[in-house]
Amino acid sequence: MAKVLWKPGTMIYPLPAVMVSCGSEPSEYNIITISWTGTVCTDPPMCYISVRPGRHSYNIIKKNMDYVINLTTRDLAFATDWCGVKSGAMHNKFEEMKLTPVPASKVSAPMILESPVNIECVVREIRELGSHHMFISEVVAVNADEAYFDPGSGQFRFNDSCPLCYSHGKYFEIGKYIGKFGYSVQKKKKKKQAGKKNH
Repeated sequence: MAKVLWKPGTMIYPLPAVMVSCGSEPSEYNIITISWTGTVCTDPPMCYISVRPGRHSYNIIKKNMDYVINLTTRDLAFATDWCGVKSGAMHNKFEEMKLTPVPASKVSAPMILESPVNIECVVREIRELGSHHMFISEVVAVNADEAYFDPGSGQFRFNDSCPLCYSHGKYFEIGKYIGKFGYSVQKKKKKKQAGKKNH
């Protein structure tokens, strides 16, 4: 297969499209949409967000050293995009997008009630990398909407919320299920042969 050589750039797609809420009291509350986010460690659970220093939320997060990652859905797509292109310096994003700030359990930043999963984060380190600074953070609590828990198995069915991802400037819903982790090496169960036992 022929390759086309491009200059170095950020080409790791798709990415999650999340709304990060921040602020320690209502007059400071803000939401920033971020796709440069991900997991960096399991034990302790840690993640990161990368933010341009010029963004309104940057100084809020740096001052309070905490934030909430709110996962997004098809129903939140418009608000997710709007909160990414509008500045909190000029807009009250919670009010204008009719989103509901609710207290988190461990951090000062509010959670977004309408999000199916809210991940409370405490900043442990800030890396000044260039155009963006990385907030390396410990996950101190996770809040999940009970509506997506299967009453029988207790399994959390996040895909039922139609999660969003971001790829090359466009938003997409997560697609069709094709297999679970480890399915490529899983031993296939032998089918029971009909009429194996003689009666």
